Amino acid sequence: MTDTAAQIARVALVGDRSPNVVSHTRVPLLLDALASRDRLVLDAYWISSEEAEDAGAVRGFDAVWAVPGSPYRSEAGVLSAIRTAREEGIPFLGTCGGFQHALLEYARNVCGLAHAAHAENDPEAEDPLIAPLACSLVGHEGVVTLEPGSLAYSLIGSGRTVERYFCAYGPARHLDTLRAHGLRFTGHDEDGRPRVAELPGHPFFMASLFQPELSGDGSRPHPVVRALARAAVGHAARRTRQPA
Repeated sequence: MTDTAAQIARVALVGDRSPNVVSHTRVPLLLDALASRDRLVLDAYWISSEEAEDAGAVRGFDAVWAVPGSPYRSEAGVLSAIRTAREEGIPFLGTCGGFQHALLEYARNVCGLAHAAHAENDPEAEDPLIAPLACSLVGHEGVVTLEPGSLAYSLIGSGRTVERYFCAYGPARHLDTLRAHGLRFTGHDEDGRPRVAELPGHPFFMASLFQPELSGDGSRPHPVVRALARAAVGHAARRTRQPA
């Protein structure tokens, strides 16, 4: 029998790696902590947004994490990676820019909103799904209320959490259309604005506008990051049991 606790999972970190993005510098610390504290061993590969344009860029991975750091050099690449994870049942986490682009991918490819845009990438867009926040959240902390029965609630173990942000853009329109097509907003700020999205029926699909990788000092991974790691290890175990 495969020991899933010792199973190594391959994780694609999709984004344009930079030493100037704090969340990127946290990733190695989180990987070490997951391995030492939780016996969740992840073999992580950075895939630039441009490399992600290849249709097969994230196939064969056990999880995809669309990391912060927008504007990405290739919007199309990030959207392609997210679509592959969503359609092929690969565990997925999107944080900050990853959250924004997860909504954009869903709007275009599931909801049929072909002209939905991200205002950071296209400031003159006529249909900005993602637009500048009225108040920037760069460097801020905020309360997030989680819906009972949601994946986020089950992971965090509470209906209220305080999370760290580093973003200036968020969802601005078409939220009812996204909901009508199956996307579930399960976390909101104190004014009711979406901060967490999930996709029921998917093995693991979560996106947050806040950055769980910034929680603490990196020595104790946030429950959402730990859950992605568990999902990745489970995916790897199932993959290795499949006949060649």
